[in-house]
Amino acid sequence: MAPLAPLLTMTSITKSFPGVRALDGVDLEVRPGEVHCLLGQNGAGKSTLIKVLSGVHQPDGGQITWRGEPVVLRSPSAAMRLGVATIYQELDLVEHLSVAENISLGHEPTSAGFVVRRRSARTTADALLRRLGHPEIGAGRLVGALSAAQQQIVSMARALSHDVRLIVMDEPSAALDPDEVDNLFRIVASLTADGVAVVYISHRLEEIRRIGDRVTVLKDGRAVAGGLPAKTTPTSEVVSLMTGRTVEYVFPERPSPASVDPSGTRPVLTVRGLARDGEFAPFDLDLHPGEIVGLAGLVGSGRSEILETVYGARRPTAGKVTVAGVPLRPGSVRAAVRAGVGLAPEERKAQALLMLESVTRNVSVSTMSRFSRGGWLDRRGERAAARQAARDLSLRPDNPDARVRTLSGGNQQKAVLARWLLRGCRVLLLDEPTRGVDVGARAELYAVIRRLADEGLAVLLVSSEVPEVLGLADRVLVLREGRVVHRAPAQELDESRVLDLVMEGSPTS
Repeated sequence: MAPLAPLLTMTSITKSFPGVRALDGVDLEVRPGEVHCLLGQNGAGKSTLIKVLSGVHQPDGGQITWRGEPVVLRSPSAAMRLGVATIYQELDLVEHLSVAENISLGHEPTSAGFVVRRRSARTTADALLRRLGHPEIGAGRLVGALSAAQQQIVSMARALSHDVRLIVMDEPSAALDPDEVDNLFRIVASLTADGVAVVYISHRLEEIRRIGDRVTVLKDGRAVAGGLPAKTTPTSEVVSLMTGRTVEYVFPERPSPASVDPSGTRPVLTVRGLARDGEFAPFDLDLHPGEIVGLAGLVGSGRSEILETVYGARRPTAGKVTVAGVPLRPGSVRAAVRAGVGLAPEERKAQALLMLESVTRNVSVSTMSRFSRGGWLDRRGERAAARQAARDLSLRPDNPDARVRTLSGGNQQKAVLARWLLRGCRVLLLDEPTRGVDVGARAELYAVIRRLADEGLAVLLVSSEVPEVLGLADRVLVLREGRVVHRAPAQELDESRVLDLVMEGSPTS
């Protein structure tokens, strides 16, 4: 059967910003009913390209055709009228409005031209939620009370409330657990069966093989490959195209078991009977200098809650945390930081970084007293110390005055790690350390984390990606429904075994 005629064609698209050529003659072709995956490292041009497609940016050159006819997308509303909807990673929903109000926002059904027909809006919303297989969400619920997965369904329903023929999904699975990802893929399959095309952006290469039909790879603002078969193109080839080099071993070499044998050292972090009602059962851990321990489990298994409780951001209902033999005051972040505990949280943009501030201020924010003299801030000393900490982690660009919001995801994460490096922490808690980070930058982050451990830092790691936990950690604790169901050296586990445990495991000591 001959392939369908293209729904969308973008030809020789160029776009420049001051000092940066973001797109340099990019081509993209999308057919009706296909999932076209767009891959590339951070900074490759993916975001700029989809913003051109969604009408946010106007291209400097090139042509866009829709069903064979040239079009000019001067605004997001123009793109929506054409049939193009974009669901960004950071959802643009209004949390204090209801589901129905969000779905109909901007095109509310009205009577006499100005009176909103709320019942009609709710009826439409309920119908769309049923189409997406989630009638339980309910049109009348406040969006702010929904989970991340439910909010994503609302964003899809809002897109479908228009006559869309192409939906762009930017990292749609980033905040979802495996069951929610399966549901997302079911919805995508339903949409494509109806002839809707999907442009799918993800850093998770295993997802591309599962859901994709074709792949376009961007590097340095150019399309280095277009129309590759998603299910048969070797992962090594895709990674090589994205990075410009062959990446055979993403993870750094793990030290020999003897070099991380904790039996001869005193734990730097001791957790005994730590618990929070409704979140996780009593939890025990001894973490030694130079050791990386990974927590594996589904979203909701208590992984992040354990990290935040150790850090003092949540107050435990039972148990205690000790750092270097000194008990920490429960529920006190200040006590944890003073004892040498640092946290790189899951949502670094919202919970860790000052996005409008410089690299210097983000790195030094936990160490400001070091640079304060008689009420005056030693800005030169602050800048020099922050720059050295950033250089130790190869943060790029090497510019302490750069605004953090201009950095790639990997370098933003390095800024968080540099903060704790400058602080001199002894225990580093990492929650989803590579979320939103591309393949090449992930390898750099893994090397940084391993080097810090080799230098004596104790690391407690949480990740939704089982290969990441197994590839980086020395020991792994598998969690299910708030309980540890298995403990083992990482080398004794594989991905299938871990997934079996998180789905059906029973608690062990």
